[in-house]
Amino acid sequence: MRILATNFNKPVELPLKLKISFEAVFEYLENITKDNNHYLNSTALELLKEYEQYPELRTGFEDLSYLDKYNNQIDKLLSILFPDLLQNNEIKAATIPFEFTTFKLSKRFQQIIEDAGENYEFKLRNFDESKIYILSCAFILSYCHNVTIDFKRPFLFDIPNIKTGITKHYRTLLNGDFFKVTPLASAPKIADEDVKLLLDNFNNIDIWKEKFPPNSYQFTGFGMMNLFDVTPDQALSNLKENLLRKDEQAFEAIEKSISNLFGSNNIKFGFSTYGISKESFVSKNYQAQNSFILKSIENVDCQNFFCNSIISKVFEHKELLAISNIDEYGEGSNYNGFYKSLKQQGIQSLILVPLKLNEDFFVVMELVSDTKYELNSINAFKLKDVAPVFKIAIERYMDEYETKLESIIQENYTSLHPAVKWKFYEQAEAYLFNNETNSKGATNLKNIVFENVVPLYGQSDIKGSSIARNKAIQQDLVKQLGLASKVIEKAKQLYKLPIYNDLLFRIDECLNNTKKGLNSGDEMSLTDFLKKDIYPVFNHLKTLDESLKNEIENYMQQIDDKLFVVYDKRKKYEESVTILNDELAKYIDKKQIEAQKMFPHYFERYKTDGIDYNMYIGQSLVKNCTYNKLYLYNLRLWQLQLMCELENIAYKLKDTLEHPLEIASLILIHSNPLAIKFRLDEKRFDVDGAYNIRYEIIKKRIDKALIKNTKKRITQPGKITIVYSQNKEAAEYLKYIKYLQSNNYLLPTIEKLEIEDLVGISGLKAIRVAVNYNNLSEKSITLNDIMKVIKDEHLN
Repeated sequence: MRILATNFNKPVELPLKLKISFEAVFEYLENITKDNNHYLNSTALELLKEYEQYPELRTGFEDLSYLDKYNNQIDKLLSILFPDLLQNNEIKAATIPFEFTTFKLSKRFQQIIEDAGENYEFKLRNFDESKIYILSCAFILSYCHNVTIDFKRPFLFDIPNIKTGITKHYRTLLNGDFFKVTPLASAPKIADEDVKLLLDNFNNIDIWKEKFPPNSYQFTGFGMMNLFDVTPDQALSNLKENLLRKDEQAFEAIEKSISNLFGSNNIKFGFSTYGISKESFVSKNYQAQNSFILKSIENVDCQNFFCNSIISKVFEHKELLAISNIDEYGEGSNYNGFYKSLKQQGIQSLILVPLKLNEDFFVVMELVSDTKYELNSINAFKLKDVAPVFKIAIERYMDEYETKLESIIQENYTSLHPAVKWKFYEQAEAYLFNNETNSKGATNLKNIVFENVVPLYGQSDIKGSSIARNKAIQQDLVKQLGLASKVIEKAKQLYKLPIYNDLLFRIDECLNNTKKGLNSGDEMSLTDFLKKDIYPVFNHLKTLDESLKNEIENYMQQIDDKLFVVYDKRKKYEESVTILNDELAKYIDKKQIEAQKMFPHYFERYKTDGIDYNMYIGQSLVKNCTYNKLYLYNLRLWQLQLMCELENIAYKLKDTLEHPLEIASLILIHSNPLAIKFRLDEKRFDVDGAYNIRYEIIKKRIDKALIKNTKKRITQPGKITIVYSQNKEAAEYLKYIKYLQSNNYLLPTIEKLEIEDLVGISGLKAIRVAVNYNNLSEKSITLNDIMKVIKDEHLN
């Protein structure tokens, strides 16, 4: 008989006085002897007679050394509780509760302990030894005082197997049929109030010892302990827990949990990620994914890398797939890239668990083994329960990864238009992957360039904005100088000092010059004159006379307390500009949402004195769409209609503004594709290449251009000017104009203009057409209408 002394090397203080007794077994044998037909009748009689010479086994003993002294006798006596038929199945042992000493083990239990190795200590997991006294008291409350109390926790043993390298987990169940507990004379009475006190003071050992002094209750008998293998449940629980870990050892812990789940140390774990579109799917490399499928492979052509069966089952139907023999798979798949990648790593069997995270992102959980048939379609079923947790873990990992990418983008590229953000994500992913895997040091971000895109440019410029702003400034300065003159004039009348005549002369001189017109720097000079020469006099005058003080306070109330200038006409003008700009911008943003649905394109707008915006469209800007010139034509017609609608917004706002404003609209056509490059220093897109710079020059100068041989601007309020350089562009836009005229967006008159040569630019022409402000159709043109018109025009 093997004896296991568990958690303690020294005597344990308990409220229980322990006496090992096999009285329950003797009573059972005596009952058998009373039944002559019982198949154990003769065996029971012989045992009872034989054991008359060992009365202490029945009356009991407190000295644990008697377990060794009567080793053979106890082993034979308890054999009735360990049937031979169950010896190799049950994990069972006789035990002394609370003393953590186990004896008489079943054969299977003995084998488990032997396989654990000589250094293994049979010890409960996560058991708080300091709580043993209190737990035994709680047991007495329940057993002797009929107090319903749930103090039980699952007791677990983690027992390794040195042969397999796998640690198994066992849960204990204690049978209490073979012992009894009774209070001794030293045991205090337990009243209801005592129970209530104890229930609220679990951690107060002093109170428990007061109510249950050491050795105040007698324990007589022994216990029977059964172990149940809960390794699969524990492995599954550990796996779920490890999947949610964030530390650097998470992958190693997950891999160990999976090994325990499958009962093998050969199994490795990883995952691979894929971007999905309607046309195809592509692999995505992340440093942390530890993929076996994509080991050391970048930019996999998945359609040719995997066989049709894997594509159909895993990626299309989202079904779990097990391959138990890689060599057989290779023969059947013509030794494709997927097979070669696995074979090079010595992988012989694997399981793939597909998980779709969203519409365009897909993850495959990979389990691989270097042993054939170790992973198969039967044991793959175990992963059904862990797949949802794995999905949560991957979603959390991807959220953290997206945060890293966003940080890189925000730091290096600032905010980006959604249509092109995918390209920046690819660059950020490559940058992050290279820096995490490159041992030579950090790499730099590459330039982002979109080739062969067609630009569209438009502006709704506030007409005469510079003149209007100067006039507002002039009016405010005239008013301010007049107020200052009034104060100094009153001071001259009161005190008749020559200095006041000098100041009045200088103020009048400034006033006359300002009324004639403002030159560059005049506003600054006048403000400087007031601060240095007038305001110090004001501060002195306030102390001399109450009436002067009131005049000066009236002056101060009419100037801005931060700018120290009269800010009346300018404020009204700038507020009017802001209102108009906001309304135009809000409308453009709203229409842009609709336009992006037609075909994704890059768009950026700016507020100045009016609104100007850039658009770019082309195949290189999009990832999962196929570009056709039809979408360019569509966007051009959309832009022309938009300009008509912006003109109407400005027209209706004009009479509601403090300062009436008008806009002049312009569209610049440029049919030759160009390249745009994101400039990291300026954090914005710009055209790339010397030839393409010409387009940018035209954009900056065109709104100031004149009609050839005249002094008149090509832009004019109430009209849309369309600038072009090729006759085919004019022919295209004349069709759009005709269509919008038929829908009352534009008036019938069309002007064809030649443009005066700009510096370095010649040969530009323009079409100018008047906007209809009064007779717009009640039914507006929809995107579908635009698409239909474009298709009809370009199919005929």
